[in-house]
Amino acid sequence: LGKYEFTELDHLELINTSKDCGIGFFSTAFDIESLKMLVRTGQKIFKIPSGEITNLPLLRFVGALNKQVILSTGMSSLQEISAAITELKASGLEEQKLTILHCTTSYPLQMADVNLRAIKAMASQFELAVGYSDHTLGTEVAIAAVALGATVVEKHFTLSRSMSGPDHKASLEPQELQQMVSAIRNIEIALGDGKKRLMMSEVENLQVARKSIVAKQNIKKGESFSMDNLTTKRPGSGLSPMLLDSLIGKMAERDYLMDELIEN
Repeated sequence: LGKYEFTELDHLELINTSKDCGIGFFSTAFDIESLKMLVRTGQKIFKIPSGEITNLPLLRFVGALNKQVILSTGMSSLQEISAAITELKASGLEEQKLTILHCTTSYPLQMADVNLRAIKAMASQFELAVGYSDHTLGTEVAIAAVALGATVVEKHFTLSRSMSGPDHKASLEPQELQQMVSAIRNIEIALGDGKKRLMMSEVENLQVARKSIVAKQNIKKGESFSMDNLTTKRPGSGLSPMLLDSLIGKMAERDYLMDELIEN
C-alpha cells in the first residue's frame, strides 16, 4: 500500500483543492505520528477507524484535541464502543462533538450483515449522534440509513472502478455518488418533524376524498333516520359519517331527496 500513501505536502495540496471546490476535507490517521501531521495541517475533524477503536494511546490523543470526532464501530461490541467513548471523554472530548458510526467491516458487505437497526439501538444506548459507514454495493442501504436516523454517511467513491487499488471495485463512481447525495437530501426533507397532522397539500383533497352522510332514498319530513334511509357518499362537505350514530332515531326536520346531504 506504500505507493498509495499521501505525504504531508500531498495533504496540503488536497486541502487547498478542496477549499477551491467548496468541499470539506479531512483524512484518517492510524497512528500518533500521522495524527500529529493532521494537526499541523489544521484539520478540524478526526475520524477514528474501526481497527483503532481499542488503540488506547490514539483514543487519548484524539480526545485531548477536543475537535469534532467520528468514531467508527466495525467489529466492535457495545462494551468496546462504550469503553472508547469513556476514554475519549476522559481525555477532554466534549460529548456533543462526538458522532459514532455503525459499521460492518466487510468488503463488499452482504445485505444479511448490514443490520441497519443497530443505528437506532446505538442512538438509544449512547444518546449520541449516530451515522453509518457503508460498504455495500449500490446506494440503497446508505439512503435507508438516513431514514433510520443516520446523521453522517460514509461511502467509498472513486473516479473509476477500473483503477488499480484495494477499494475501487467496491466504490461509487462520481455520477452514482451525486445520485446518492441527491436521494439523501430528498429523504432528509421527506422525514419532516414527525408530527402527524393535516398537511397543506392535503387540504384541497380533503372534501374530495372523504364522505358525508346523505339520504339513501327520499326521506319525508318527520320520518325517523335509520340505516335503511341513510348512507355515506362523497364529497366530504357535509356531516361526517362519524356522526351517523347520533342521527339514528332522530326525525327529519324537512324533506330530503335521494343523495342529498343531511343537515340535522
